[in-house]
Amino acid sequence: MAAALDTIVPRVRDLRELRSGELAPLLDEELAAWQRDLDWDFRASADLVRRFVHMQALTGFALMSGDEPVGYSYFVCEERKGLIGDLYVREKFRTVENENLLLGSVVDALMSMPFVRRIESQLMMLGPGMSRPMPREHRLQAFPRLFMHAPLEPARDLSARTPKQRTLFEVWSERRQEDAAGVIALAYEGHIDSQINDQYRSVGGARRFLLNIVQYPGCGSFFHPASFVATDAGTGQACGICLSSLVRQDVGHITQICVTPEVAGTGVGYELLRRSMVALAEAGCRSVSLTVTSANDNAIALYRRVGFEDRRRFAAYVWDGF
Repeated sequence: MAAALDTIVPRVRDLRELRSGELAPLLDEELAAWQRDLDWDFRASADLVRRFVHMQALTGFALMSGDEPVGYSYFVCEERKGLIGDLYVREKFRTVENENLLLGSVVDALMSMPFVRRIESQLMMLGPGMSRPMPREHRLQAFPRLFMHAPLEPARDLSARTPKQRTLFEVWSERRQEDAAGVIALAYEGHIDSQINDQYRSVGGARRFLLNIVQYPGCGSFFHPASFVATDAGTGQACGICLSSLVRQDVGHITQICVTPEVAGTGVGYELLRRSMVALAEAGCRSVSLTVTSANDNAIALYRRVGFEDRRRFAAYVWDGF
């Protein structure tokens, strides 16, 4: 019987044809993987997957071994863009070929939609390696990224820094959302991260990005007390933000940190990050994580100065121009 099972050729099946209960072993393994590898509680995201599969409303595919789902990936469409929300293949079945069978099915489905002109993804659980083959490589750009992690107890001893220009720092409030969108658009103008996420290219896109961070669990539960806005004391204009979430009861995540070009290198970014780390520590968190593009040398240098270390390498993938 074991030999017969080993000869089963995996195939893909529309997620909308499955019942949520069929995904239970697959999602349970993914939950354990996120906790083990990233110190991340994935239950809120997994619950959303179960809910939408139950409603037959999740667009994507399952990788099937016989009648058993052993992998899945789903996507959503936003205006003229497709977003691949997740991809996970059970360890026993995890090969580049199986991952690409699943991923290629998603990419092909999105490319076949006449209104979709761009596909973005940051798949933390996709097998590593920038040199691995990928579906539809002639339309693909890959951007190496780092998942970094830091203990928070030492953050209490980080020295406060007074920026070179007079700056005020305040805890995040909803009234600052429009200001924050403006900061993001300015900070990422011409930046490599705007090639990864096209929402960074405009105030309207940044506004939608912020809404996703605050309202949805993809990057954890938004945590107001450890999120800060920096403003120029003279003009009152926002010049930096650092937003945080909780990805476990005792683990924080920096979902966004950026400053406008005018204050880059003045200490505003350091002080925003320090305040968020201290606030997370005071809230009972033992550690904090963030992601950063590998080419962003200045940001990585800052993160390492305050205690972050590399924990995982992954990639952001963009299919464009089709």
